[in-house]
Amino acid sequence: MSGRRRLDWLGLTPEPERELPTAVAALRASAPGAPTRRAEDLVAAERRRVERLVLRGSRHSWLRYLAEVTSLVTGVATGSRAGDPAAALLAGEVVLDHHRMLIGLPGPGYGRTAGDRAALEGAVQTLRGRTRASPPSGTDAPTRPSHIHTGPQAPTRTGGSSR
Repeated sequence: MSGRRRLDWLGLTPEPERELPTAVAALRASAPGAPTRRAEDLVAAERRRVERLVLRGSRHSWLRYLAEVTSLVTGVATGSRAGDPAAALLAGEVVLDHHRMLIGLPGPGYGRTAGDRAALEGAVQTLRGRTRASPPSGTDAPTRPSHIHTGPQAPTRTGGSSR
C-alpha cells in the first residue's frame, strides 16, 4: 500500500463513535477503585479517546479499543465486574454489530475478532435476559444508561454533528 494509511475500517458504521462513549464511561465509572469524577467528564474523556482513535488511529488500535470494551461487557455479563447491565448491553451490541461487518473488509480483521464475537454473543444474550427482567419505560430495547448525561455529540468523521 506504498506507505498510505488504510482507511477502509472507518467506513463500516458510525454507531461505535456515537454510542460507545456514554456506555463505556458508565462501565468504567462502576469499576472498583475508579476515580470519582462527574459523569459528564467521564463521557467527555471517552468521547475524546474515541475521536482520537478515529481521526489518528489505525485499524489495529481501533480493534484494540473494541477488545477493551469487549472485556468490560463480558465482565459485567459474567458478574466478574460491577457495571450497569443496560450500558454493557448497549456497548456489547454495538461492538458485536461492528465485528460482524468486518467480514466485508479486506484483511484479517474478521478472523482476528472471532473470539471477541463469540464472547460478545454470549454476553449479549445474558445481558438481554437481565435487562428484560426490568425493561426501561415499558420497552425491552436497550437504551442509553439513564444516569449518564451525554452532552453535545462529537463531530462525525465528515466533520458534521452526529445528531
